[in-house]
Amino acid sequence: MRTELEITLLHCRNLPSPPSVAMQIIALAQDPNATLGAAAQLIGVDPALSARLLRVANSPLYATRRRIDTLTQAMAMLGLNATLSLALGFSLIHGLRGHNGTAELQERIWRRSVLAAMAARQLGQQTSLKRAETLMLAGLLQDIGRLALLQAMPEEYAALCAGTEDNATLLALERERFDADHADVGAWLARRWNLPDYLAEAIAASELADAEDPFLRCIQASGAIADLWLAPPEAAEVARELACARIESSIGRGKEVLEEVLSQLAVSLPEISTLFEVRIDQPSHLQAISDEARELLILRNLRQIQDASQSHQEARITEERMRQLSEQARRDPLTGVYNRLHMEEVLEQEFAAAGVHPLTVALLDLDDFKKINDRFGHLVGDQVLRQFAQTVQRTLRSTDLIARYGGEEFLLVLNYSSESSARQVLQRLLEEVSRTPMAIVDGQPVFTTFSAGIATHNGEPENRFNSVHELLQAADDVLYGAKREGRNRVRLHGA
Repeated sequence: MRTELEITLLHCRNLPSPPSVAMQIIALAQDPNATLGAAAQLIGVDPALSARLLRVANSPLYATRRRIDTLTQAMAMLGLNATLSLALGFSLIHGLRGHNGTAELQERIWRRSVLAAMAARQLGQQTSLKRAETLMLAGLLQDIGRLALLQAMPEEYAALCAGTEDNATLLALERERFDADHADVGAWLARRWNLPDYLAEAIAASELADAEDPFLRCIQASGAIADLWLAPPEAAEVARELACARIESSIGRGKEVLEEVLSQLAVSLPEISTLFEVRIDQPSHLQAISDEARELLILRNLRQIQDASQSHQEARITEERMRQLSEQARRDPLTGVYNRLHMEEVLEQEFAAAGVHPLTVALLDLDDFKKINDRFGHLVGDQVLRQFAQTVQRTLRSTDLIARYGGEEFLLVLNYSSESSARQVLQRLLEEVSRTPMAIVDGQPVFTTFSAGIATHNGEPENRFNSVHELLQAADDVLYGAKREGRNRVRLHGA
């Protein structure tokens, strides 16, 4: 860009500038600690901006089934990034629309900008980009250089535009006259406003055709779609070929995607015109293609509804199967309690958080279980293990966990329990197990007892362990101490 052009722009008193709320939105968008609450407080100061966000939240752009009645609801539905992008676009509209006798040309520029914004959004959806609102904002601002030139030199730039038949001709005339085009001027202006880098880059690349970034390719194609919409009938065929070529080089499937985008634009045109306060008519040369595209869209939507219903049902069945399989993978198939692998994963998580609350584990081993297997057989032994696990589950709190650790050994995780309270819980459990038949053989009850070792990790010097392994080893040592002392008892680590 020539130095004299930059000087002219810098000294232009009428050069468009963002309103105060837009500058605050720009700052908030670049704050990594920004929140929806801060955005709501800022946007809520501007009633017109709040009303636009409410309107866009209830528009066909966001097909929600329930009506959005408050700004808070709108922002929660849109999300922080989308809210800030939309708010910035709306707030810049008024700041960029000057009043210097060039209203008709300004309106033409804004029509192209709004159509490009919506086309960029639709192209992003076609390519599965997750940045619909930032695409819309970049598309909306890609022509701010034209508005800046129009404000800085209204008569000269209006005359330059009057002599053009299409956007390509305008770009050539701009480069010849200024040694820069309106995309260069727009990028320069965006950097002066401290807009996010991605916006400046998108504006600078908007009139190119060789970007590698999918985001930039959508912006480049969006301008060609806007030019097709605004082209006079005699230039429509050339504009259509250019738009198809741009889309084909950007995302592929040129004609198919173009028809999809045009149909979406046609459907949402009344709402778009109201949202952005610009009159956009349906061009006669696109009526046929738009009608055909709209019919295809209706048929496609009907198929999608049918497919979505079937897919939703299949997804629910699959999700339930996956949930069941996941649950089965975490459970011991014989007793139904958690298995050792899952409990070790849980223990690692609980151990990491144990600085806030104590973590107590207890290893339980059924006494003389081999004698039960030898006397009654393994089927009765399995029944004893199942009944024992069920008895423990009934006795424990909902926050406590039990897993089969191996053979007749079980592991308990007693969250938020101190050593003394854990001992009381295990003592009550021992009494409950001792008087509850674990099986009935030939009409006679089979009873059993267990031995338990308890260890607690709570950060105190005598109860501080470096790992889950050390904690379990401590409980295991105490357990076998209880076995040596005669079984049918509960012992504490360090006692």
